[in-house]
Amino acid sequence: MLLRLRRALPPPQLEAILALARDLGYRTSFVDESKEFLRLNGAGAAHHPSRFEDLVGVAAVLDRGGARELHERLSGQPDTIVQAHQARFGGPHLSLIAGPCAVEDWEHLLAIAKAVQSGGAQLLRGGAYKPRTSPYSFQGLGEEGLALLERVRSATGIGIVTEVLDPRDVERVARVADMLQIGARSMQNTPLLKEVGQAGKPVLLKRSFGATVREFLLAAEYILAEGNSQVVLCERGVRGFDSVTRNLLDVGAVAHLKKVTHLPVIVDPSHAAGRADLVRSLARAGIGAGADGLMLEVHIDVSEVHSDGAQAITPEVFGAIAQDADHIAALDGRHLTGTVGAPRSR
Repeated sequence: MLLRLRRALPPPQLEAILALARDLGYRTSFVDESKEFLRLNGAGAAHHPSRFEDLVGVAAVLDRGGARELHERLSGQPDTIVQAHQARFGGPHLSLIAGPCAVEDWEHLLAIAKAVQSGGAQLLRGGAYKPRTSPYSFQGLGEEGLALLERVRSATGIGIVTEVLDPRDVERVARVADMLQIGARSMQNTPLLKEVGQAGKPVLLKRSFGATVREFLLAAEYILAEGNSQVVLCERGVRGFDSVTRNLLDVGAVAHLKKVTHLPVIVDPSHAAGRADLVRSLARAGIGAGADGLMLEVHIDVSEVHSDGAQAITPEVFGAIAQDADHIAALDGRHLTGTVGAPRSR
């Protein structure tokens, strides 16, 4: 590991750095005469760089050496493949998650589940608990919504992804969901991240609309540090200055993440666009950038949607996006789950 120290360090601050290095089992040596760069030789561990970053005398950790964080892709390391019910993300596998923003009633939920399942979705999304900007907006059906999700899973066999907002609800939601979703507003809720890390279920982690890529990866690190390696990252757009789209879909971040982490990365073009007419184009861009799947808002009657109706697409558009994704993924040897060996329509 290589540290850059602050210049003209007072002796107590320098000694604190050297003492921590000794305690963690490192041998130390200065690279330069001014003693600004300190090399640490030793085995290293994932949490060591953060220990040094916390010290006032350390300006930066320039090289982590063997102290790799759990999300980092080592040289030659293959993708982690995350499986949730029949969905697979990572490596050659892409999967689709689709459904309503919120669980509203049984009739709509069943109809949407059947439609997206026949269109190629392996997982049904639907919020039983909904975080909203206004406390007066529809907040979801809560436990009633969970019961409906469990019922539709039994009726159709489709897997379930639903958001959990409170650490106290993790066990309850995990009994129903095949994958636990951490929404953008909860990305930095560290007690919640730790709790889902201990739940034994795959986790879909959404990037906050104001988070850097580094902050996004460190949120994933909280889950990984609890022993749960089944984490899927979801790029859903960051806040911009233009109102043409709801958010700015960061396809550059998707391409970057596929290089620096072994975790699967998917794209949510619905929340990025905020407009149904742009969702298909953004979905194509996400798959082209290397995404391992898509998460899409689909409804059979957008006039009756209780939340985010403007970005919900029809089952017909969803089917077209599924075909797009399979064709684009095939360009680099990947495929949608369930399409191995199947002829692709032209």
